[in-house]
Amino acid sequence: MPFKTILTVLGEHGAGEDLQIAMKLAGEVSAHLTALLVVMAPVPSGRYQTLSPSWLEVRERNLQKLAESLTTIRERIAPSGLSFDVDSVYAEVTGPAYDIGERALYADLLLAGPAAFMSEDLKPQIISGGLFQAGRPVLFVPPDVKVTLKPKTILLAWDSRPSAAHAARDSLEMMKMAQSVHITMVDPVAASRVSGDEPGADIATYLARHGINVSVDTLPSSGRFVVETLHRHAIDINADMIVMGAYGHSKLLQLILGGVTKSMFSEAKFPILMAH
Repeated sequence: MPFKTILTVLGEHGAGEDLQIAMKLAGEVSAHLTALLVVMAPVPSGRYQTLSPSWLEVRERNLQKLAESLTTIRERIAPSGLSFDVDSVYAEVTGPAYDIGERALYADLLLAGPAAFMSEDLKPQIISGGLFQAGRPVLFVPPDVKVTLKPKTILLAWDSRPSAAHAARDSLEMMKMAQSVHITMVDPVAASRVSGDEPGADIATYLARHGINVSVDTLPSSGRFVVETLHRHAIDINADMIVMGAYGHSKLLQLILGGVTKSMFSEAKFPILMAH
């Protein structure tokens, strides 16, 4: 689907760089940009601290600072000529995952820039709210990587699961514009109830019907981890982006970052578009 509305989730720290990337990507595809600034309130140390004058004073200062930050964000975007809106979440009682998910329902793509990607507090909230609550694709941008919504070469990490299929469908427009899409499988099992008798053939045919230039790359792990194999192949083909499915359950955050998904995040060297 085309990305006509992009939601970028900004944290308190590093918001400037993340916003700049979001503006660049929105401009590439003439998308409306929604900037959501998320601030997490300090956790009360005592049961009744939220009633104390000192806590209320800190809260008022935080809200004033939040309002000033929103004004700064608006002033930065306005000269770009982009269609945009700016909103905020001040998360006090629970995490902001629900609020992120509510706003993500009306976006085609969630964007987590380098600062959000590196935030151990904010990144799980984006995953829970965006991927699992709203079911929207999320583009994660690690630090020090180039990112574009018009990639020339895409690596599609394929394992025949619904999540991988959702990721492929969510990135169809990018794949149509790409010069090549590499359907990449690591140690696939050739069985009718797994990857089919010819692993990768079904998804290759599906994408080819959309006019996408595809190739099927079957890789042996040779004793390496799946993520390492995928990363090496991404380097070999000079990929601009990795597209993959995410697995897990939104209520079990300790599990949703497990396995290949967790390793892909921790070792990321490319922008990753992930869907569930």
